[in-house]
Amino acid sequence: MQGFEELKEAIMKGDEGETAEIVDEMLESGEDPRRIIDEGIITSMRTVGEKFDSGEYFIPDMLVSADASQAALERLEPLLDAEDAEVGKKAVFATVKGDQHDIGKNLALMVFRGAGYRVKDLGTDTPAEEVVEAVKEFDADVVGLSALLTTTMEAQREVIEALEDNGLRDKVLVAVGGAPLTEEFAREIGADVYGDSPFKAVNKLDDLIEK
Repeated sequence: MQGFEELKEAIMKGDEGETAEIVDEMLESGEDPRRIIDEGIITSMRTVGEKFDSGEYFIPDMLVSADASQAALERLEPLLDAEDAEVGKKAVFATVKGDQHDIGKNLALMVFRGAGYRVKDLGTDTPAEEVVEAVKEFDADVVGLSALLTTTMEAQREVIEALEDNGLRDKVLVAVGGAPLTEEFAREIGADVYGDSPFKAVNKLDDLIEK
């Protein structure tokens, strides 16, 4: 029977069909869906992140691996108990108002899903008040804000201020990312995490959530 090693190999090479087949075989053999997620998908995507950070993998490699992990998750999520679905870390993602770019946000969505987060995608050109409402409705643990233009970076600050004004800032961790951003800017606007890669961001956030 194919198992965790074969699943990891399929995800690493980004083979969606093979990944789905292996997951189906593991389920048929009685493997726990939660164990497949924890020890199969999440572990594999951490390795992908390490390879990206070391320069061995590039963005296209990450994308195909994330797609493969999503193919696995789509088979596993319906099998989780309702209780399992309600507990788990939850994140809201948005490209801020005035910015129509979504490549970075979409990559982060896939990486966070692969890391076990339930995610809500607010899309692009998202006003601060829409983020606030989504945090309330989704009971989010994390807010991820993307900006690819220097002219829209300040909109990230506006979202953080709106969260403060609505009494939500202490209830969520805010991660910001995008090509023009720096660690210094992230600190200046009051973000908790600056993500120059989604893998680094998810690791930092996991550390903060566990504290």
